[in-house]
Amino acid sequence: MNRFIGTGVAIITPFQEDFTVDVEGLKNLVKDQIENGIEYIVVLGTTGESATLSDSEKELVKKTIIEANNGKLPLVLGIGGNNTAALVNEFKSTDLDAFDAILSVSPYYNKPSQEGIYQHYKALAAVSAKPIIIYNVPGRTASNILPETIKRLATDFTNIIGVKEAAGDLVQAMKLISLVPKDFLVISGDDMITLPMVLAGGHGVISVIGQGLPKEFSQMVRLGLDGKVKEAYKLHYKIAPSIDMIFAEGNPAGIKSLLEAKNSCKPVVRLPLVKVSDKLKQEIQAFVDQF
Repeated sequence: MNRFIGTGVAIITPFQEDFTVDVEGLKNLVKDQIENGIEYIVVLGTTGESATLSDSEKELVKKTIIEANNGKLPLVLGIGGNNTAALVNEFKSTDLDAFDAILSVSPYYNKPSQEGIYQHYKALAAVSAKPIIIYNVPGRTASNILPETIKRLATDFTNIIGVKEAAGDLVQAMKLISLVPKDFLVISGDDMITLPMVLAGGHGVISVIGQGLPKEFSQMVRLGLDGKVKEAYKLHYKIAPSIDMIFAEGNPAGIKSLLEAKNSCKPVVRLPLVKVSDKLKQEIQAFVDQF
């Protein structure tokens, strides 16, 4: 589990202007993460636009990242859904040899009860060949996993090893940290409150901005984990304006615009997502230029 302490990035899927996967761009992005201090990479998460990728494109993205990474960083694969039986089958049939863990989002749209959420993850834990990290993101799922439910899962299943907590609620995060076993990973899913969560006892972040500013953001997290509060907050406040910018008009349109400003990839996203406005694009470019 120490492999997942620090900064993971929810990596984007770069596209060409014709909306095909930009394989070379993805390889270069992975290389940039490796060279600039990121601890692990999350593949095919929300930020990777997995909802609009075909099965063959998902396989291409996985293959490209596995080859570009070449065993250097741990890899986490996003596998989630709101049909538990179908997800159990996907867990069983997916080749997970190259991956170190699975990130699985809480069921969305259905709005299950806390007991339903517990039973969902119980079913996944029973068949998973890899450790599972729960993903709590009420803003996307329309249901919140309460700290007591996560404590129950953490206690009952040894292969559920952590949670990406993205409720945006620092009070809930602190309660969660206080309830779960010490070796259970509480990982921030919100870039802006990553440092406060780490200082409160969290274990790091699965980040969006981290892939755009990998060196500085991962250093901030390491400083926080080391208890170097002043140095960590100095970096936090330097980075913070970019976090507001990249989420102002949706994710991953914002981070792709920042990566475009760094000449890393094109800003292309697939409908129903659209590129950021010209005004925001200019603001992001100005931030990158001065950063």
